[in-house]
Amino acid sequence: MHRSASRLTRVLACAAVPVILTVAGCSSDSGKESAAKGDKKSGSSASAKPGEKKSKPELEKAAFATLPDPCKAIQGGTIDNLVPEAKDKNGTATKSNDLASRASCSWNGLDEDGLKGSQYRWLSLSFFRTDSHASLGGANKRAEEQYGKQVEGAKATEGAQNVKAEPAEGLGDQGTSIAYSVKKDVDFFNTTIVARTQNVVITLDYNGAAYEGAGAPDHGKLLQDALAAAKEAVGSVAGANKPAEQPQSPQPQ
Repeated sequence: MHRSASRLTRVLACAAVPVILTVAGCSSDSGKESAAKGDKKSGSSASAKPGEKKSKPELEKAAFATLPDPCKAIQGGTIDNLVPEAKDKNGTATKSNDLASRASCSWNGLDEDGLKGSQYRWLSLSFFRTDSHASLGGANKRAEEQYGKQVEGAKATEGAQNVKAEPAEGLGDQGTSIAYSVKKDVDFFNTTIVARTQNVVITLDYNGAAYEGAGAPDHGKLLQDALAAAKEAVGSVAGANKPAEQPQSPQPQ
């Protein structure tokens, strides 16, 4: 009996050895995996420098770098049609200390028709150009904001009555017409056209009034004429930013 018990003890001891080795082997592999993961984590954290800021995406370059001459942005024939008997057909430019960003011009005239009375017309055209700025945003986004301000400003004109705002098609990237009347010594009928082409906002104001018994201006015609002039002004922006044509070298004889 003693021998049998002793022999059984030795068998159980030998049987336990592989189990211990297996556990030890698993523990060893697990340690290697943990170490490998630790190395990866430490490697990834080492690549990110403390306090390093992510680079901001580059802002787009402004599409238009200059503005047209506002007094030449509308054709002479259009001025004759909108402002008959204009005091100065060349227009009166508003002074600006930054003509690359802001420029405007205006025309006015009184068309007298004897006993039939007189028709007064006033036209104003202004350009506002934006650039991309790191803290203010991209050029087009800033122009969109300015466009919205101009539209809301026209709607809120002091004394404006019967305000009607509508989308205006064919005026660059965005366009709105705002029509209203203002009571002064006589009724003034006004149309404001606000348009945006890329990073430039165009605002055109056109109003008319009748004096000495003349018939009131036709609202529909005022709007139609204002839209036609605004389209010319929008087109002038692209024209002012065309690259200068290089002179052609003479062909060899």
